[in-house]
Amino acid sequence: MEERDFSEIVEEKKEFLDQSFRDSVATIDKQGKRNYIFPKKPKGKFYNLRTVASIIYLIFFFALPFVKIDEEPLFLFNVIQRKFIFFGQVFWPQDFFIFAIGLLTFMVFIIFFTVVFGRVFCGWACPQTIFMEMVFRRIEYWLDGNMTEQRRLKDMPWNVYKIRKRITKMAVFYFISFLIANFFLAYIIGMDEVLAMVKEGVAANPVTFISLLVFSAVFFFVYYWFREQVCIVVCPYGRLQGVLLDKKSIVVAYDYVRGEPRGKIKKEKAGVWDTGDCVDCSACVRVCPTGIDIRNGTQLECVNCTACIDACNAIMDKVSRPRGLIRYESEENIAHSKKTKFNWRIAAYSFVLLLLTSALVVMLLTRDDVDARILRTAGQMFQTLPDGRVSNLYNIKLVNKTRKEIPVTMKLENMKGEITVVQKDLIVPKESYFQTSFFVKIERQLIEKRKTPIELGVYQGDKKIETIKTTFLGPGY
Repeated sequence: MEERDFSEIVEEKKEFLDQSFRDSVATIDKQGKRNYIFPKKPKGKFYNLRTVASIIYLIFFFALPFVKIDEEPLFLFNVIQRKFIFFGQVFWPQDFFIFAIGLLTFMVFIIFFTVVFGRVFCGWACPQTIFMEMVFRRIEYWLDGNMTEQRRLKDMPWNVYKIRKRITKMAVFYFISFLIANFFLAYIIGMDEVLAMVKEGVAANPVTFISLLVFSAVFFFVYYWFREQVCIVVCPYGRLQGVLLDKKSIVVAYDYVRGEPRGKIKKEKAGVWDTGDCVDCSACVRVCPTGIDIRNGTQLECVNCTACIDACNAIMDKVSRPRGLIRYESEENIAHSKKTKFNWRIAAYSFVLLLLTSALVVMLLTRDDVDARILRTAGQMFQTLPDGRVSNLYNIKLVNKTRKEIPVTMKLENMKGEITVVQKDLIVPKESYFQTSFFVKIERQLIEKRKTPIELGVYQGDKKIETIKTTFLGPGY
């Protein structure tokens, strides 16, 4: 049979698809007020896998600030002191070009990854989703009960029971938010500094303590009230998916070819069901943390959390129909009833991602331990020495990116001459800047014009760190 066009199949099934969802957002009611989502607690294979992934993520998040290499944290993002540490490697403002390339690589990685695999990052690795669904939501189930009990509590008039419930929940949520804020601070200034401030007390660090309270309040607001609105309203990544995704992208999708027309289970006639496999139970809607109906197709609110897949698979098991009515799949494969396979498109994008990541890693591993900058001292002219040589004064600024002191020497590369440093030894302190002055002395007969280009080599032992070109002023002829 001749394979039909994608658009023809979509048009054929269009009569079964409700398009009214495009006129509204699940979290806003018809009056424009906030519609609170009370999702049913999911369970199933994907939820269990996400739980394992989230536990690993949380262990790393709370453990990494305590991990050190050479008495320095494994990760540090100290914007105030302009000091950044990634995987034990210290980065300074002079390495900004690497940071820029890293940021560009990350953006390209996100774009390519989304084009091929959809919003997998949102459902499986985004901190917002992990903390919301795997920490705060689980605590909420424990404190307020299941979906029905939470709705009942919300609609209940204010009484002692409801007040006690709300105060308990707020206190627990704020405590966890305060804990998260402390660990985020540890990624900025280091866990040692955080622990030192805790010992010193609030009075010794009032500004830091107030900042912590503010950030804790922001986290509390997000996880207690704002919730899924972060993904729908604030996060730019969710809005980008409308541009990045196409019919070949692998997303959490409903198989409308197999599922439509929907209907309750009826008797089988001549080996054929009267309806599609979807029994219109709305189980997928009840577990969705953003309140959407995945059967309407890919939507802005979908974070690919896979809760609907587990819920649908459980229903399919009960009605003795094949699993996978909702699954990870591309729209094109659903239209043609195909399975996702590792194809050239996935291979090509994966190769580009690997290439970009490898290039960044090479740049990180091959960067110089010491950066040097040499400038002629402003306002200083050349001097003629008693022995007839010509002297120029320069300033050198060195940055040591390592955790050990580095002795440095300088040599004239393109002509004979002498370098005299004001300080006896050029030793750059660890993780610090070093600045001093030095004289370059060259024989008068070698200076043939007023500005002579010279090359200065900066060495760490026998290893040349950098070659710097500058000018040498002289009387000329």
